Amino acid sequence: MAWAVQDERITKNPAAGVRIRRAALPDHRYLDHATVAMLAKACEDYAPLVRLLAYTGLRWGEAAALRVKRVDLVRRRLVVAESVTEVNGRLVWGAPKTHARRTVPLPRFLVSDLEPLITGKESDDLVFTAPYGGVLRGRNFRRNTFDPAVQLVGPPGFHPHELRHTAASLAIASGADVKVVQQMLGHKTATLTLDLYGHLFPDRLDDLADRMDAAVCAPEVPQDDEGED
Repeated sequence: MAWAVQDERITKNPAAGVRIRRAALPDHRYLDHATVAMLAKACEDYAPLVRLLAYTGLRWGEAAALRVKRVDLVRRRLVVAESVTEVNGRLVWGAPKTHARRTVPLPRFLVSDLEPLITGKESDDLVFTAPYGGVLRGRNFRRNTFDPAVQLVGPPGFHPHELRHTAASLAIASGADVKVVQQMLGHKTATLTLDLYGHLFPDRLDDLADRMDAAVCAPEVPQDDEGED
């Protein structure tokens, strides 16, 4: 509307001053380590993919577009630089959601998972592929692998994107601070990370109060008034 005023298409912005009610954030579901392990096992050949999503927070399109050259098993890092999305049955390639590359740490067990998947492949080959080759499409993965596994393990209706929320939860529980979680997930700001997952960070108010109490109540060290010999 403001642009339309500047372009002299309208004389006044009817939306000026209108406050939009802030949308309520949805409730997230988080899996624990044991449930992630059971879900991954139920996905059989795609167990490494499930663990990758649950412990790195990659979006589906980022994992489907992950290429061998982006994985550094020695440094235990992977670079998120591309994403692929299915639109009306057509694959659309592009940058990650925030249009910025990011580096994600790999736990050692993921290194063991990924090593056989990239050994012998060319640098531009995809790490995860469909059963008969090509890009692994989200709908097919859900229908053939993920949804049947969820029916066995639960929780009901669990979606692959919820593994991203699980990754945030497990990282925070492991002691990661908000900046680390922000970098891992590729959020544009730490404010967004806190808006989504702030309730998961440990309540350190008592720790703060105890430190202030200790500082105030600490005995003063007497000063030596005598001069040097």
